[in-house]
Order: sequence, then structure tokens, then C-alpha cells
Amino acid sequence: MQFAILGPVEARRPDGTPVALGGPQLRGLLALLALDAGRFVGADRLIDGLHGDHPPEGAAEALQSQVSRLRRRLKDGGAPDGLVEFTPAGYRLAVDPQDVDLHRFERLTAQARETAEADTKLALFTEALALWRGPALDGLADPPRAARLAELRLAAIEDRVEAGLALAQHEKLVAELRELAREHPLRERLTAQLVRALHGSGRSAEALAVFAEARGRLADELGADPSADLTDAHAAVLRGSPARRVPVPLTGFVGRDELGRLVAALGTTRLVTLTGPGGAGKTRLAVEATSLQDGEVCFVELAAATEVAPAVLAALGLREQGVLTPGAVSDPADRLVAGLADRSPLLVLDNCEHVVEEAARLVRRLLSECPGLRVLVTSREALGLTGETLVPVGPLPAGAAARLFAERAAAVAPGQTPDPAAVARICAELDGLPLAIELAAARLRTLSAADVAARLGDRFGLLSRGERTAEPRHRTLRGVVEWSWDLLDPREQRLAGRFSVFAGGARLDAVERVCAVPDAEGVLAGLVEKSFVEFGDGRYRMLGTIRAFCAEHGEDRHAEHAQYFLDLALTSEPKLRGADQLVALEALSAEHAELHAALRWSVTAAPDLALRLIAALTWYWWLRGLRSEATPFADAALAAIGPEPPPGLTEEFVLGLVHASAADAGIEPILRRLDGPLRYPYLFLLWAFSPHPKAKEGERLAALIGDDRWSRAFARISDGLGAQYNGRIADAEEHFSASLTGFRELGDRWGAASTLEKLAEFADWRGDHFRFRELMDESVRLAAELGSFEDAADLLCRRADGVLRAGDIEAAKADYEAASQARGNPLTLARARGGLGEIARREGDLATARRWYTAALALDTGPVTGGETRIRLHTGFGWTMAAVGDLDAATELHQEALATALEYANLPGAAQAIEGLAGVLAARDEDERAAFLLGVAVGLRGAPVAGDADVDGVVHRVQARIGPDAYSDAFSRGREMPPDQAIHELGQRRFALGS
Repeated sequence: MQFAILGPVEARRPDGTPVALGGPQLRGLLALLALDAGRFVGADRLIDGLHGDHPPEGAAEALQSQVSRLRRRLKDGGAPDGLVEFTPAGYRLAVDPQDVDLHRFERLTAQARETAEADTKLALFTEALALWRGPALDGLADPPRAARLAELRLAAIEDRVEAGLALAQHEKLVAELRELAREHPLRERLTAQLVRALHGSGRSAEALAVFAEARGRLADELGADPSADLTDAHAAVLRGSPARRVPVPLTGFVGRDELGRLVAALGTTRLVTLTGPGGAGKTRLAVEATSLQDGEVCFVELAAATEVAPAVLAALGLREQGVLTPGAVSDPADRLVAGLADRSPLLVLDNCEHVVEEAARLVRRLLSECPGLRVLVTSREALGLTGETLVPVGPLPAGAAARLFAERAAAVAPGQTPDPAAVARICAELDGLPLAIELAAARLRTLSAADVAARLGDRFGLLSRGERTAEPRHRTLRGVVEWSWDLLDPREQRLAGRFSVFAGGARLDAVERVCAVPDAEGVLAGLVEKSFVEFGDGRYRMLGTIRAFCAEHGEDRHAEHAQYFLDLALTSEPKLRGADQLVALEALSAEHAELHAALRWSVTAAPDLALRLIAALTWYWWLRGLRSEATPFADAALAAIGPEPPPGLTEEFVLGLVHASAADAGIEPILRRLDGPLRYPYLFLLWAFSPHPKAKEGERLAALIGDDRWSRAFARISDGLGAQYNGRIADAEEHFSASLTGFRELGDRWGAASTLEKLAEFADWRGDHFRFRELMDESVRLAAELGSFEDAADLLCRRADGVLRAGDIEAAKADYEAASQARGNPLTLARARGGLGEIARREGDLATARRWYTAALALDTGPVTGGETRIRLHTGFGWTMAAVGDLDAATELHQEALATALEYANLPGAAQAIEGLAGVLAARDEDERAAFLLGVAVGLRGAPVAGDADVDGVVHRVQARIGPDAYSDAFSRGREMPPDQAIHELGQRRFALGS
């Protein structure tokens, strides 16, 4: 439920519909509680807020009545019980403060003030101010608080305007600032902003008039002079702009971070060059930056020029020869030096890439001989002069790209709202390049945004209708890239064409081997300088649009690319099982896009290679929690290969079968194809975690697992699981301890985390809560270091189970809620939901517990890995149903858990289900049979679980009714029953059915 107090007070259901709150007293009470959401508010403060300084007689009793009425109103609106709490400290609205619009407003404005990016700042302030629907605390007798909130709103408006001015939105802000200045005539910051907006819009006379009026008002009403801020704004107008030959844009400017960096650079250096690929918006950014400069500005368009100096002379209005001495033709550069020697203009040289050498020579001379001159250059290649400051212009961020598309689309298709998902895809596919986005938006005259997105596979054909009057190289997307391509030398074109095989970029060694071009590093440097390739974090990258063009003009290097990344995967695979684990994981993660590209090509062109690559990446996918990524590649490779493994690739073939979507749920038949020792550890994992006992004979496993240290440490995990599932706890603990020692010596975090979790489970059973927490904390930390967030989330659930048993409900709840954020893993989400249900049950909120358990069981937890979780969910739900008195439903749930445990030969899981059935029998007064089942459970598990509140409750009830001796006798008979007999009878469901 959401609460709104920034305007008329409202409570809204999750679907946005309002709750009927009643009269102003109840709305005022809710507003006061919402102001301090999550905290207790004293009764006196509530009375003062409702009635002011003169509360009526009996206000305290009336407050209690109003709270009761408010609770009823909220509950009728669908709110849970306990939303308004009471303690001796006062009353509390028990919600997250972020459910209240005021607190969201304060968070957003704080974030906006922390960021240095003007467009982000503007967006955050705009979002925050949109929460206001009128005066805050409307109608409430609390003027000081209302005034404070009004001041917060006005300050946010000023900050939002400041961000807009930084993005040169002068004309857009003038009308709003006039209205605000009328409402707050003595607020000097607003007046200063209005002066700046008017001046930036070219209305300097109006700006001066506004200042004069404000100065007179301050003197008459306050006897004060204008503030420094207002005085500075006035001085900027007075400085004026004697000459500004700058193109006037026909469209609005979408703010971008580079504008702030460019303006700052122009204030500190004399030569600034905007570099970037064609269509990145360098010219538009230069125009916007010059509009923020004081003084003379001259804009020189060089796109069609063959000589630089004459073009600059023409733009400045200077002649190449004197009027009185027509025969004395001077050198154009000399004429420029003479004309600029005593002036201090900002000279903008736009589109220099095709005349970059001549431009560099001219700029160097002009800067050295004209001390007041500043130069701003736009080019796909830097001039390369000493003192040159580069401001790279990259793609637009996603949000800015979407705004640009929306603005341009509104111009060509008014009244239509493009599909946001399609717009996001278009902007991403077009690399956030402004020109490409504008060309795509223009297609909305005849296509929907979804149609445009679907046709981007032929982006050059689709985006071939630009503005008729534009330069040919800016009229189509192909023209943009072709202009840059034609400026490359043959070696650069050859490498660029081959480089297009890389999907997400590459390091130098990969480029050298895959592209096989002599002096690749030197050629790459040239491509970077010409904005054809980007470089950062040690990797070379190519924008998708440029890459698509180069792929049309380059040689096919897919085979070399796939072989390189297969070699990388094979080299990295052993490193994933030792001290270099994190380094190897990071290296493979950095090549994620390339590995997928190699797989996409090889599954049809070289399926044997694809199968080897799938096998080499399997342990990486396992550690990173990306196990489903392999499925489409495995399906395609196996379809190409057929039903039998290629020679020498049996293990790889089996791993392909394991990953395939149609793999047999029974693992044993797949594993039987193998001979040892195995080279791929994932196959060890499948064997050891197989639910079928007959698939894990000791000799067979020993033959499969190698004799290296990692394999021996892993074998002890398998031995430990076998011992635990058969109720031999002491043996299991010994195996896991030995495994932990081995993995720690190797530096393998996955193995250590896995064994720590099992050892923690045994400590939990013994009631050693300190040791349990110590071991689990380390296990969670190691999983997080691996970046295996799914595994870390699962471990959080396991830690929460133990701390809940120890009585720390808050810590358990925090872990379950954190784990529930792993939305991509239904198994972990189910376990987390079940844990929250268990907390609700322990707190007596059985209705909430039922909802959590129902939601958990609705998730698909998978046929194998979900066994343990399903046991836990069914037993927890069974205890819940027993608590509400539905013993038949409880029996069915515990029987379901028991059937799952027997299917997976999981004796500890069976013990858990049997204890639940014992609780049902105790509730039916079948005390001796309940005691007998409790004994059976301990016998199967091999140990009792200390601190289990449910089991302890059953024990106490049964002992109280039949006496300790009778209980001990029945319990002992159950514990001494041979496991095979117990399993047989459990399979027949005789214990629960009373036979």
C-alpha cells in the first residue's frame, strides 16, 4: 500500500486505487503518521498536529477513537492487520518509509544533489517533483511543517531549473521562471535564473529589465543590495556577445554528460577537440556549447571544404586581398593572423577529419600568434597538437537516446506513442548514435516502432532516407560510415574488416591472432585515432553499426575466432579449480560475448568444435550460476552431430546431452557411457549428486575420478553425502572436514563453500549456533567472491534456517528477503518464500504463512535439484496446516515430503517428514505412535536436531500425556528399527495410515 501526503492525503492500494479514508481528521492523522513512517509518534505530537495550540477537551480519548477508525478504514481497503501499531511510546505506521511519497521525494532529491551529471540530475529532480499534487499536509493544523515542506519543494524546483540551465534549456525555462518569480518576488535565486534564461535565449534586453526591477524591489522592501548570484547573472548579460556566427538548431537538444566536460574544458584550455564516430552528435554538441560562451564565436563548416584557411577567412568576413591593392594577394594564413591578432574569439572548426593535417598546421600557427584566440574542433580524428584537450563523444546513454527518439518521433508522427520496449531496442541496436536514432525516428511516418526494430538487421537499407538538404554523408546511415571508411588506408580497412568478427571487443593478443595483420598494434592505433575503433580497459571495441558495415567489406575470420576462444576456454578450465579461480573467472566473464559468438557460429559450421567449447565452459557456467546458457547451443550442436559421439569426444558428447533441453531426467544412463578418469569435473558433480544409490558404487566412482588433489577433495564430498543420506553422521562429518582441508589447500572457493555449508548443518543439528553461524558466514562470503549470486542466495536461505532455529527472527528474515531477490532462480525463490512463511507461522500469523507456502510451492523447482527444497516446503506447510486444525491436509503434505525424500534416497529428509507426521499423530492423541515415529526419524537421520521447536513441542505434549517411561519405550523401539525395514514400511506409507 502507498501513502501520499504531498497534496490531498491518500492511501492507495497496490493497483493504484484510493482507499476511502473518511473526513479530514482521519486524513490528518494518517498524514502525521506517514511523516514519521516506520517510527513511533507520541500521542501529544499527534494531538498538536491535529488541533494546533488549542486542542479540545478529551483530545486524548478522541485520538484513540480516531486511530481505531483509521485502522478499520485501512483494513477495509485491503491493508494487513497491524499497519497502525501502538506501544507506550506512541503510534506507528508500520510501513517502509519509501511507501510514502514525501520520503521518496527526499531520497530522489538527495540522489540528484549527489550526482554531477546534469541530465541525471534533471531527471531525478523532475521525478521527485512529479510526486507533488498540491500543498503538502493540505488542511492539517500544522503550519510550520507545511511551510518546511513547501520550502523543500521550492528548493528542489530551483535545483531542477539549475540543471536545465546547465543543459542549455534556456528558452524552455523562461515561462516557468517568470511565473515562479512572480510568486516569489524576493527569492533572488529564481530571479537570477530568469535573467540567465532570458540572456541564453537571446533576450538580453528583457534580462536587464528583470534585473533592474528586482534591484529596485530589494531596495524598497528590504533595504538590501542584490546577492552575488543575481549580480553575476547581470554581469554576464552586460558582457554580451559582439559577434556570433553559429548555426541555429532546428530541433531541441537532448542533454548529455559531455556538454559539462566540454564547457569546463573551454574555460581552461585554448584548444579543445571533440572526437567520435560519425553520427555521434559532435556538431550539435559544439553548437550547444558555444551558446553558453560569452564573447565572439565564429563557426566554420569544413565538410565540403578542400582548403581550411580560405574557409575560415570567409566565415570571419575577412578578405584575402586588400580593396585598394587588388594585386597584392597575401597568404590566407598570414591574413588570418593579421585579422585575429587583436581579437579574442572562439573559433569552431567543424568536420575536420578529411583535412586534419592542414587544419592542425593552421591551428598551431594561429594559437601561437593570436594570444586571445580559442579553438574548438570537431573531427573523427584528433589534430595531435601539444596542449590539445580531447573530449570524446560517445553514444547517448539509454535514457537520453530514448528521449531523443521520442522527440523526433513526435515531430514526424504526432499523436502516436511508440512502444517503449521497441524504442529501447532500436536505440541499443543503433549504439545510441544520435544521427542513426533520428533516421530511425523518421521512419515512423510509415512504420511502427516495432516494425523499425524488427527491420534493423538491414539497418543500412532501412535508414536510407535522411534530410534532403543534409550533406550526403549525413543523409543515410551508410553514408555516415562510408565517409569514415574511405578515409582509412588499405591496411586499416583490412584490419577493420577482419575485426568485425569480434562481437564485444577484444584484447590485443586476440586481435593479433584472429586478424593476422602485420603490426596489428600500430594499425589499431590508427583506427582508434580515427574513431573507427574504441579503446578502454585494455580492450578494443567497435560500435555495432560500424561493425555491420565492416562485416560487409571484410574477410570471414569466424573459424580463427572460434578456435582462439576454444583454446582460451581449454586453458582457463583447469584454473577454475584452484587459487587462480577468481582470475580465470574474470577472464572468461570478460569474453562472455565472444564465447557466445564462437558458439553461435560453430554449432552449425563446426559442431565438433562447439561440443568441445561447451564442455570446456561447463564448469565456468556452473560457478557463475549461468547453467541454462548452454542449452540452445547444446541442442543445435547435437542436432548437427547426430545420436553418436564423434571419435574421442565421448565426455564432451555426454556434457552436451546433459545440457540439452531434451536430456533424460535420469542421470545414470548418461553417466554409464563414460570411462575414467574423467577430464571434466562437472561429470563428477553429476555422479556424486545423483539421487539414485545404485549409480554411485564406490569402485565405479573411484575409477571415474582422477588422482589429482582436486579430484580427491571432491571425492570426499561424494563420500560425505553418501554417509549423510544413509544416516552415518559421524562418517559424513569426517569426510566433509577432510574435503574442506583439501579445497582450502588448493584455494578452491567453490569446494570450500560447499563443504562449509554441510559442516554448518551438522553444527546446527547439535545446537552449536555459534559454530553454525561462523561456518555459514564463511560459506556465503566465498560464494559471493565467486560471483555466484544464485549459490550465495541459496546459502543465505540455509543460513536463515539455522538462525531462525536459534531464535533470531530478524536476522533470518533479512537473509530470506535478500535471497528472494534472486528472481532468476525458482529454487532459491521457493526456499526463501518458504522461509518467510515459516517466520509468519512462528509469529502466529497463519494466514500469511499459508500464502507464502502456497506461493513457494507454485514455483517450478525442477526434477532433481528441487528435492530437498520440496521436502522442506511440504513439511513446513504441513506444520502450518496442523496449526490451523486441518490435520488431513497436514498429513497429505507430510506424506508428499516423505515420498520425495524416499525418491531421492534422502534419509535426513525422510526424518524431517516423519517428524511432521508424528506431530499430526500427537494432535490426534495417538501418542505412542507419535513417540515411535520420533524415534524412527532420529534413527534414520543418525542424530537428533537440537532446538527444533516443533519437535520439542510434540515431545513435551506426548510425555505429559503418557509419561516419560512409555514415551522412552516407544521412542527407543522406533530408533532401533533397522533402516531398511523403516524405509520399506515408509514406502508403504504404513506409519501415517495406521496399519
